[in-house]
Amino acid sequence: MEPGNTGKSDWELEQEKRAWREADAPLPPPPGTGELLPFFVSSASDLRFFIDAASLAPSTDGVVRYTLIVRSPLGTETVSYEGIRCSTGEVKTYAYGRADRTWSVRPRGAWRRIETRSVQRWHDALWREYFCPREIPIRNAAEGIYALKRGGHPASGATPPRGY
Repeated sequence: MEPGNTGKSDWELEQEKRAWREADAPLPPPPGTGELLPFFVSSASDLRFFIDAASLAPSTDGVVRYTLIVRSPLGTETVSYEGIRCSTGEVKTYAYGRADRTWSVRPRGAWRRIETRSVQRWHDALWREYFCPREIPIRNAAEGIYALKRGGHPASGATPPRGY
């Protein structure tokens, strides 16, 4: 399903967009305080991807927030605190992790459309296969943790990769 392809008219979608208000969301503890859950993105990439289970937080505004850890084969990590707006297929970065395990906040982070790609598709995988099956946000953190451990949300239609 393409982002925003909900069967609603353009006018209805525009009204929903105008009425939507993002909830305030405090930053989670720095990663490392919770279980790091790996998730599959693509066999075309040698990067490894993790979600900090302690940070996973679906909200009443339809946004699923989480800490993402991207690890290179050499062990270099990029850490970010992000949110996916399930109904529109958009992602926003709230903060980046620093080496001293603190956050560098992005005060004016903007929502940007999640693009479907064959590589660099981790946001698309999180949106479609783990946190927002059929553009509907997970109900609670336990549901998201289950999807990550299973290798995909059952409602997404994604088949978990072999060996998962």
